[in-house]
Amino acid sequence: MEQHLRQSGHLKAPGNWMNDPNGFIYYQGKYHLFYQYFPYAPIWGTMHWGHAISEDLVNWEHVGIALFPSKYGDQNGCFSGSAIEHEGKMVLFYTGVHYFEPDEENIHLCLNDQFESCQMTITSEDGMHFDNFGGKKIAIPPIPNDSHGDRTHTRDPKVWKGSDGWYMVLGCRSGNGRGKLLFYRSEDLENWSYVNEASKGDGWGWMWECPDYFEASGAHVLIFSPMRFLKDGKWEENQVICMTVDFEEKNCAMHLPDTYQFLDYGLDLYASQSTVDEEGRRILIAWLRMPEAVEQKETAPWRGMFCLPRVVEVRDGHIYFRVHPNVKKQYSRPLTNGTEAGPEGYRISLLLEDGGCVDVGGYRISRRGNRICTDRTRVYCEGENYRMVFETPDVREGNRLDIYVDEHMVEVYVNDGEYVISNAVYGMSKKLQICGGSEVELFGVVVSVTE
Repeated sequence: MEQHLRQSGHLKAPGNWMNDPNGFIYYQGKYHLFYQYFPYAPIWGTMHWGHAISEDLVNWEHVGIALFPSKYGDQNGCFSGSAIEHEGKMVLFYTGVHYFEPDEENIHLCLNDQFESCQMTITSEDGMHFDNFGGKKIAIPPIPNDSHGDRTHTRDPKVWKGSDGWYMVLGCRSGNGRGKLLFYRSEDLENWSYVNEASKGDGWGWMWECPDYFEASGAHVLIFSPMRFLKDGKWEENQVICMTVDFEEKNCAMHLPDTYQFLDYGLDLYASQSTVDEEGRRILIAWLRMPEAVEQKETAPWRGMFCLPRVVEVRDGHIYFRVHPNVKKQYSRPLTNGTEAGPEGYRISLLLEDGGCVDVGGYRISRRGNRICTDRTRVYCEGENYRMVFETPDVREGNRLDIYVDEHMVEVYVNDGEYVISNAVYGMSKKLQICGGSEVELFGVVVSVTE
């Protein structure tokens, strides 16, 4: 891994493989964003935690590997988790995995689901240095299958400070094959006690990954990633959904409604994580799934990137995901056309009429009645199981689009985050055609000059 690689705009893998965002936190004047990382090839493998930092959520610097397997509990991977600040220190929580039956042909894979998971923690004095050999502790050991959890499929701790202690939510699988959440409480961040669980009926996936609970705009918001939520045989059936919930902190009783939103209607994003920015706004980032690696001369092939940071707000029961104001400010240099943009890409802002279309290098965005639709058929990998066409539900507030264009990702914000469609793309051309649009503006990235 190349140390101190700098990137602007979308945070991308610094070579090889990246997936879930982890440990997202604003700490001592900087944003820290960790991520699932396999440093040896652009494929999924034994997980490490890569580490990137930023002062503005736009310009990022990769600063190396923070966590790597070093204990029995995490011998086969340091999997997803979160970060909190306590007494000036950064404390990470993550899932450690130990394989009982590794694949002899590829030791980074496990056979027959024969592994166990535990929840681990490590503390850093400065958020930059982590003692992988002497600093790790087990917060919650593997859970016996005959109790409230699952020895194999319990993972992804999200920790937060409540009114009377620390709380943790974990994703889990129940004995009847349904996904569920487990809630724990601690007074000292070391001794954790099980409190309660939450689940739904059939049709909500068999395992709930990467749960995230927080308050935004006075509402209680739950986001999680149920596995096999969509049962249509397409890639990917695992999706991210969100909803407002009723939650009683004292006994961790959570009631989930029967309705939900997709986090993103492009259905490519997964494993989101949120934190609070320096202004107190709830912000979120998520992993863009990519079926193929990107070959580059400058670095090793890379696979995996994150969406732009988004502000989470709730209005009239609807969850909005607005592009972060720092990002919008950065994409504010007027352009005469998209070809003048730098490597960070560009933004298109316009009103799109019914029947109108925006063609971004082969990626098509159209409006059909009150819905915004996208089609990436011409700029994506071949394969009958890939999803190519997407659409929002009926919009409520108009037809304003803000489109952020990257060489390998397009994000379409509808009515300032009422809905978002984000898609991975490959091989887009430089052409831009707009039909049926008005108030069209093009913006590039404002390049800061460093002396």
